[in-house]
Amino acid sequence: MPQKAYALIPAAGASSRVGAAVPKQYLEIAGRPLLFHAVEVLARHPRIEQVFVVLAQGDDRFARYNWSEFGARIKALYCGGETRAASVFNGLLATRDFIAANDWVLVHDAARPCLGREELDRLFGEIEADDTGGLLAVPVADTLKRANRELRVAATEPRHNLWLAQTPQMFRYRLLIEALRAADPAVATDEARAVEGLGLKPRLVMGNTSNIKVTFPEDLTLAELILENRKSAAKPVLSVSKGRQDAKKRIKTRTTRK
Repeated sequence: MPQKAYALIPAAGASSRVGAAVPKQYLEIAGRPLLFHAVEVLARHPRIEQVFVVLAQGDDRFARYNWSEFGARIKALYCGGETRAASVFNGLLATRDFIAANDWVLVHDAARPCLGREELDRLFGEIEADDTGGLLAVPVADTLKRANRELRVAATEPRHNLWLAQTPQMFRYRLLIEALRAADPAVATDEARAVEGLGLKPRLVMGNTSNIKVTFPEDLTLAELILENRKSAAKPVLSVSKGRQDAKKRIKTRTTRK
């Protein structure tokens, strides 16, 4: 019988490059905050027992939204830290009475609202029999340039075997908490990096370019386009490059109207 699986979403951040006045996880698309969309696909997956959302101690926005459709499958934890790693570690400590040592924990970004069920199924399928754990990721497609201080090209980096990390990242509870306890929070920008610090090699599982992380203003519009597209089976799959073009056009149109 497979071990139980839980999801944990660090959502304690207070700033964002999106340039909004509210924390990024509460920016709305399709009438819901980014955090809602990040929670939804996890809470509806039959393998996931519960979704823990790690919030800042003074967070007063989470309670303003209606989460009742998820029932007991979602639980807020007001124990966020100053870094992502600290928030995940604090969340793991807060759930030690709920999660067994060998249970799986899937850590997902609050600002990734477009995770697909297919990718989540693939992650479970490839990781549950793995001794270490792993993460969703996609191969680097663009040419990589390393810049110097004058913002001129110092070198072109080979992209062979380079992947872009995504989330969820899936590891056993005991391994993950040990990895984060030993890691430097400034260096461990994701859970896989902390696990790598123990000398282990997490498995890469093919993700999807539509599983974007909202970072810039056009990303917010792009995420909305992706979610709208999924609701209509008659529409073709939206490519990220085409989506970014459409997103920029929408932003430009809104600016012109102002």
